[in-house]
Amino acid sequence: MMAMNALAAERFRRFKRNKLGVISAWIFGVLFFLSLFAEFLANDKPLLLTHNGRLYAPVFVDYPETEFGGEFETTADYRDPFVKNLIEESGRMIWPPIRFSFNTINYNLPSPAPSPPTRENWLGTDDRGRDVMARVIYGFRISVLFGFTLTVVSAAVGVSVGAFMGYFGGKLDIMGQRVIEVWGSLPTLFILIILSSIVTPNFWWLLGILLLFQWMGFVGVVRAEFLRARNLEFVLSAKAMGLSDRLIIYRHVLPNAMVATLTFMPFSLSGSVTILTSLSFLGFGLPPGSPSLGELLAQAKANLQAPWLGISAFVVLALILTLLVFAGEAVRDAFDPRKAV
Repeated sequence: MMAMNALAAERFRRFKRNKLGVISAWIFGVLFFLSLFAEFLANDKPLLLTHNGRLYAPVFVDYPETEFGGEFETTADYRDPFVKNLIEESGRMIWPPIRFSFNTINYNLPSPAPSPPTRENWLGTDDRGRDVMARVIYGFRISVLFGFTLTVVSAAVGVSVGAFMGYFGGKLDIMGQRVIEVWGSLPTLFILIILSSIVTPNFWWLLGILLLFQWMGFVGVVRAEFLRARNLEFVLSAKAMGLSDRLIIYRHVLPNAMVATLTFMPFSLSGSVTILTSLSFLGFGLPPGSPSLGELLAQAKANLQAPWLGISAFVVLALILTLLVFAGEAVRDAFDPRKAV
């Protein structure tokens, strides 16, 4: 245990030596943490409001318009001047920094949509009058969550398959390689296009389809580590002591193989974000209206007279991928034994 703690401490020291990677990891972590609370940063509902001495939290609860003296039982539209006046007659509202959600349409634009940046719409609006800044915040969250989920689940499946192929070898390894070769040769994009004509794609549907192909990227590195380690002395000793194959795989060999897996995961994460963006750009990604960076790029292509659309999407994507690559390099240096010299 002390040896493992010393090894972990040494890896952490190697990680901290890469200053650019550490800074990138911190920036990415802060941005992702803030995006998790997107509803508190960009929303068309107040965070809190008071009316007739009572406290309300519209960001958590949907209140009917009649609660504030209105005429309809539908959910109150707090941007409506009528509802706004009713509330402010005997109370006040505390708004988030951006008073638009990802699907809120601004009907009071100074120019036809897409409208350029203003004090109200910091990054302008898209061709439907929706606030670009709000869509970027929500789109960043969806892209990173999708990438994290796809990477973690793909790693779990790929590591398990690669571990069994490399540890047992023989016919199982040969058959597994042939299956992966055939399965990996299938055209993923064409399959998505065909299935999109049958089923309306959504977050979980895309995750499941891409998972069918993404896990194969982890098999090779894990299989190679198990092929190398299965004939080492500590594995042979464990077999001689009567330990089961399952315990040997997960307790003795897998920790060594996880070094290569953890090194590969940040780059797989950036690839997953790129895949989702590409599919949304082509029209086979998230459902229409979803806050997607790919859909924002498609709007930029269709509205060349509105450069703020393309610039916003490009800067956000470039920032995500750059931070992930630099952080991934720091992780790779931390687990690279040659860096210890």
